[in-house]
Amino acid sequence: MRFFSVLGVLFYAAVITVIGITLIVFSLNLLLPQDINNLLVLAKESHQSRVIIGFSGLILILISFSFAQAILGKFQRERTIAFATAGGQVTISLAAVEDLIRRLAVIIPEIKDLKPDVVASKKGIIVDMRVVLRSEANIPELTARLQETARSKIQEVLGLEEQIIIRIHVAKIAQDDKDKRRKELDKDQPPTIPFGGYGRI
Repeated sequence: MRFFSVLGVLFYAAVITVIGITLIVFSLNLLLPQDINNLLVLAKESHQSRVIIGFSGLILILISFSFAQAILGKFQRERTIAFATAGGQVTISLAAVEDLIRRLAVIIPEIKDLKPDVVASKKGIIVDMRVVLRSEANIPELTARLQETARSKIQEVLGLEEQIIIRIHVAKIAQDDKDKRRKELDKDQPPTIPFGGYGRI
């Protein structure tokens, strides 16, 4: 498969290079219109040259479609996890795994928002989490607990024995709702005057 990927890259590089050289030749006016006309007349009048040009175009179209299909198939495989069971092959969408991880925000109260991104690679399953924490969260303890909870949840639900790498990025530490309410109540109350309870003697 790697050989075909390298072959596809070389093919597209060669095609783009030929197109680039042709544009440079036209821009520098190295070919006169008379020369271009002679080439076109020769290609049109010769039956053999027309057959060669037609087959070349057909081969280019077929190669382009085959490589596009291979690349799109590779992207599709990267967005799923596949494993074999006794009844046949099973594929799981990585979006379903992301939804599973997203529910951890409800289980762990210190997390205000959680956005996971799951990638299946040769190393295993890589989970990148973007987390918004509440102000009272203990970051080292919480991130370790979140990593362990997410890892065990993925292994439990999917039944995979592959390595699961979990990386956490704390994007924001949000203010707690209780603190917000306390500040709003303080704004509504009139300011207290110092020594306001003392009267004149």
